[in-house]
Amino acid sequence: MDKWNREILRLAVPSVISNVTVPLLGLVDLAVVGHIGNEAYISAIAVSTMIFNVMYWLLGFLRMGTSGMTSQAFGRHDGRECLAILVRTLLLGIGIGLFFIAVQQEIERGMLWLMNTPEASWNLVSTYFRIVIWGAPAMLGLYGLTGWFIGMQDTRTPLLVAVLQNVVNILASLFFVFILDWDVCGVAAGTMLAQWTGFSVSLSEAYRRMTVQTEEFVLSGGKGIGMRLRATLRHVLTVKRAWGEFFRVNKDIFLRTLCLVAVNFFFTSAGGKQGTMMLAVNTLLMTLFTLFSYMMDGFAYAGEALAGRYHGAGDRAGLHKIVRRLFGFGAIMASLFTAVYVAGGVGFLHLLTDDAAVVASARPYLLWAYLIPAAGMAAFILDGVFIGLTATKGMLFSTAVAMTTFFLVYSLLRNSLANDALWIAFLSFLFMRGVASSVWAYRYSTLF
Repeated sequence: MDKWNREILRLAVPSVISNVTVPLLGLVDLAVVGHIGNEAYISAIAVSTMIFNVMYWLLGFLRMGTSGMTSQAFGRHDGRECLAILVRTLLLGIGIGLFFIAVQQEIERGMLWLMNTPEASWNLVSTYFRIVIWGAPAMLGLYGLTGWFIGMQDTRTPLLVAVLQNVVNILASLFFVFILDWDVCGVAAGTMLAQWTGFSVSLSEAYRRMTVQTEEFVLSGGKGIGMRLRATLRHVLTVKRAWGEFFRVNKDIFLRTLCLVAVNFFFTSAGGKQGTMMLAVNTLLMTLFTLFSYMMDGFAYAGEALAGRYHGAGDRAGLHKIVRRLFGFGAIMASLFTAVYVAGGVGFLHLLTDDAAVVASARPYLLWAYLIPAAGMAAFILDGVFIGLTATKGMLFSTAVAMTTFFLVYSLLRNSLANDALWIAFLSFLFMRGVASSVWAYRYSTLF
């Protein structure tokens, strides 16, 4: 295995493992309340988790924008700018988190209405929300730290932090609920404690890295870390041009995320309008997309780190080589997942549910799920590369084109094909993201 493949796998493998641990925070809460209450408790955790997922997903630019800009500064061996980017994203992330705490009552009322929260779960959702919202500064600060570590070519630290968060969440939730008898308050407190633990450990690791010399360069610039941090803070607060670039990159990513949210929300809503059975079928089949996305996101993170690094270093040949190798890994993963889905798709559905009627209803739509890897692979790879290059307009362009395609295809086919139309539209969305991203790359970035 040559150095290019080793570099990609060194960054991708920890990211894949870390991605898989992310949903465990919500699953732990769900598992605990499943043993302390009735369906109202389970519904409350499901709604509460969705509320925070929506809030934080829309702010994913704190991670992605930070990753791309940091990897470019790393490639230029610009330790001062690496530190400035970290300070900038922490100020913004923690600031937004504190704002969420300040307006939590308004957010709570709006989200409870938006999520159509069952009346039986209303008080439980409110209790959970009012505790976990105090972890918002930690979560959004952690987004920035995770992006910074990826940009610094380090995906092992985010992995270790993700594992630690889950361990703390499990132990704390069990202690608060079953020993102290705090009920749903204990579940929420365990989640918040895990969030602040993850943030604190990440921040301390970033501080440690600032104070030590690496093979690449000295992040602290050879000065005392206290002096360097004060100088960096003054620089961050006074240089408006850098903030302008920061917001330009993150604005594009935010708008692109809105497009993704619109498609995902509509997909769920359109399935629900066809009845409970179709909603259940689509939920099960979308799990196959989720599993594939966990794997491909790992390679996208590697693309962010390495594309930004080679671009920042001005090494165009290295950038081209990395992009080609990433597509090679993407093709392998798409082929592997397709083969696994075709061979074991029905068995996987039986693993998720023992309701024979749901499995029988899902069988006619399995073909669409089999096509997910081939349709979506290019979009994942190019998203990572674009983030590394901070070519975020390309991401916004491709997602907007794909979203338009999704709604157009569904509107043309829904009357004749019903749920098949929804899946054809979703696959068209995935495929068009890759096509539009490739067109942008050829036209504006000449990556290939």
